[in-house]
Amino acid sequence: MSAAGRTQDRPADKAARYAEIAEEIAAVLDGEPNLVARMSTVSALLADAFEPFFWTGFYLVDPDKPRELVVGPYQGTLGCLRIAFGRGVCGAAAETGRTQIVADVHAFPGHIACDSRSNSEIVVPVRDAAGELIAVFDVDSTAFGAFDQTDALWLERILQASFG
Repeated sequence: MSAAGRTQDRPADKAARYAEIAEEIAAVLDGEPNLVARMSTVSALLADAFEPFFWTGFYLVDPDKPRELVVGPYQGTLGCLRIAFGRGVCGAAAETGRTQIVADVHAFPGHIACDSRSNSEIVVPVRDAAGELIAVFDVDSTAFGAFDQTDALWLERILQASFG
């Protein structure tokens, strides 16, 4: 998709764009059972849809180390390979089970700087159909304050529909 199809504008525009992308994701994922394929598709479509999305992807709960996240499918620069529960924004989302919106990651206690160009972040817990945490979905932006409740609401909806 060209940059013209991306949005970083008003909340109503953002919500409308999320609604379009949610439909597109649902259509593409229809009938696809493979988790990696599903995560790769969600990452790619969301990364391409929104201009502020600098790094977009998943950190999966490691089945061999259940209190640790390991990098999964993503779009962007090199990500951290492993993150412990409770450490940084991703670890906080995994630990608490709640979406984290951070306007300035440099002010977040214990922030992990996988890429120093990242300035704001949203991380959403991802649960399977049984309600078990399987991953967190992480989006970073080079802009400060890039994420809000509209992002949280729509990302939570998309991830629930895609993996829950």
